[in-house]
Amino acid sequence: MAEDLKVRYSDKDLDEFRTLIEEKIEKAKQHLELLKSSYMNDGNNGTDDTSPTFKAFEEGSETMSKEANTQLAIRQEKFIRDLKNALMRIENKTYGICRVTGKLINKERLKLVPHATLSIEAKNMQK
Repeated sequence: MAEDLKVRYSDKDLDEFRTLIEEKIEKAKQHLELLKSSYMNDGNNGTDDTSPTFKAFEEGSETMSKEANTQLAIRQEKFIRDLKNALMRIENKTYGICRVTGKLINKERLKLVPHATLSIEAKNMQK
């Protein structure tokens, strides 16, 4: 029950979360760069001299993978934005407080999903 009385995480806890989130942002940015470079590359695998059917198949799969990479890049950009929003919540000391119940979100959940704004309890209520 003592957990419910705690209105926010301590500055020490917030610093730990800040470090974790900043590392995740760096990794996410690197991943995003890889995705962007892979769908911006020409991707010409030298199939000019092979059969036209194979070439059409190649181009089709290239288009599909470009679309998949674009979707992944969009998701990655949203993830980075969510993480940056979490950093802002750390700055104004509202980080880790469930926006529905007002209780603290479990530390283990925040370590796994550092941009979470809902406790498991609130998340289950949405179902």
